[in-house]
Amino acid sequence: MKLSFRSCFVTFIHLLVILNTKAAMAIEEPKYQVLLKDKTFEVRKYEPTLLAQTTVQADMDKASSQGFRRIADFIFGNNKIADSEQESNKNSSTKIAMTAPVLTEPLAQIQDPMAHSNEWRISFVMPSEYNEKTLPKPNNKEVVITRLTEKYYAVFNYSGLNGADKVQDNSNQLVNWIQQNNLKLIGAPKLARYDPPWTLPMFRRNEILIEIEPFDPPTNSVPLPPK
Repeated sequence: MKLSFRSCFVTFIHLLVILNTKAAMAIEEPKYQVLLKDKTFEVRKYEPTLLAQTTVQADMDKASSQGFRRIADFIFGNNKIADSEQESNKNSSTKIAMTAPVLTEPLAQIQDPMAHSNEWRISFVMPSEYNEKTLPKPNNKEVVITRLTEKYYAVFNYSGLNGADKVQDNSNQLVNWIQQNNLKLIGAPKLARYDPPWTLPMFRRNEILIEIEPFDPPTNSVPLPPK
């Protein structure tokens, strides 16, 4: 039976959806509860978590690439396991599972930092199986481990590519939504990317997150179950 180009293309797209869905299901994400949802906007309450972080001076694209490689080197084995202080284990290392998202945060205190910052903090969320005592220690001093306490974030969801101007525009949309809903922002915007670089743009899951003060959902809203 001869298949048309349209049939082959549709089948190909379906396979990509399945592969992306399976890949996403296999990757751990930080635990949170959705307190409010408004179309593409949300307010979330995040549980405490550990982050591996590094700081890079460059534009957003270069900093994202350099920071990703630096932390990937840590989780792929450039580390020292927690009990390796013993003589028999002093050279021991281990691989740490990849998680999502990868976070990119501007550090420059300027207008439109997502578009114009030249200093960035790149962060990986560490798997929940670890705590501060059991997580392997980075050998590279440019990678540091930070513990985040419970936090509240306003979030804007979107797909596609992440040019600096687009990320800044989406950050501005989130800031406007925060102000319209009488929430108080207390942090800079962060770009969260959930997918590997070979993912087609229309399937990519991106988010802008901005920390806000603790939030009580309206009495007429029902919080969604934890993710």
